[in-house]
Amino acid sequence: MCLIFVALRAHPRFPLVVAANRDEFHSRSTAPLGPWPDAPEPAREIVAGRDLVGGGTWMGVTRRGRFAALTNYRGTAVAESDPPSRGGLVSGFLEAAEGARSYLERLRPAGGRYNGFSLLAYDGAACWCYSNRADALTRLEPGSIHGLSNHLLNSPWPKVVRGKAALAAMLARTEAIDGPEVLVERLFDLLTDCVRPSDGELPDTGVGLERERALAPMFVHGSLYGTRSSTVILADAEGTMTVHERSFDAAGSESGRVRLAWERPNTRNCERWRSLDIAR
Repeated sequence: MCLIFVALRAHPRFPLVVAANRDEFHSRSTAPLGPWPDAPEPAREIVAGRDLVGGGTWMGVTRRGRFAALTNYRGTAVAESDPPSRGGLVSGFLEAAEGARSYLERLRPAGGRYNGFSLLAYDGAACWCYSNRADALTRLEPGSIHGLSNHLLNSPWPKVVRGKAALAAMLARTEAIDGPEVLVERLFDLLTDCVRPSDGELPDTGVGLERERALAPMFVHGSLYGTRSSTVILADAEGTMTVHERSFDAAGSESGRVRLAWERPNTRNCERWRSLDIAR
C-alpha cells in the first residue's frame, strides 16, 4: 500500500474503519482480493490480495478479525544485499496467533534486513505500527484517526493531512443509524481524490521534484505506475466484517470490484466463518 487511513473506535457503529490505496507498477502481476483457500492452515483464514512476484501481500484481514497492512518507505537508503520480500511480514502476522505488539517486537531485531517499511498490525483489540526506519513501535489509541503513506505514521505529508481531516469530518456526519453502504461510498470518494498540492508543500524524499509531484495526490495516475486498487474495510460492533476492493487500469478507469462479508466466529460457534456474501 501507499496510503492507508485507519479509524480505531472513532465511530459508534464501526470500531474499525480502514481506507487504503495501493500504488504499484501496472505490469506487476497481482491476484485480486479474495480468500486464500489453497494455503495451509492457518493461512486459510486470510482474505487478501496477493503479490504474484514476491508471494506475500500488501494488506489483508483474517476471518477472525485480524488486520495488517504495509507501506514502503520512500527514500534512497536500501538494505545491504538481497533483502527479503516485505509482503511476507503482512501474511506472517495474519497467520500468527500472538498479539500485534508481540509480533512487531519479535520482528524488530530483523528489521534491518528489509528495505524501508512501516507495518500496521491489529489483533482485534489493539493496533500497533512499526517502522524499521525509525525502529520504534507506536500504539494507535482508541478514538483516534491515523494516516500512513511512504514515511512514518502520521507524517504531515499533504495527502495524509488532507485525508485524515476528511475522514474525521466524514465519520462525524455518518450517523450510527446509517447503513454501511453509505460510509463505504464516502470512503471510496475520498480515495479517488486527485488534488495535487503546491510544490512548496511537497516532501523531499530524494526522488526528484517531478516524481514528488506525480506521487503527491491520494489517487495516483500514471501509464506505468499508479493506483492499482482501493480498499475499504469495515468491522461493526456486532462482529460482521466487510471488505471492498475496486481495481483500476493504467488509464485510471475502474476495472473490477470485489465485496466480501462474513460474521466473525464466536465462542458458541467457532467454525462460523462462512462468507456471507461474495460479489465480483
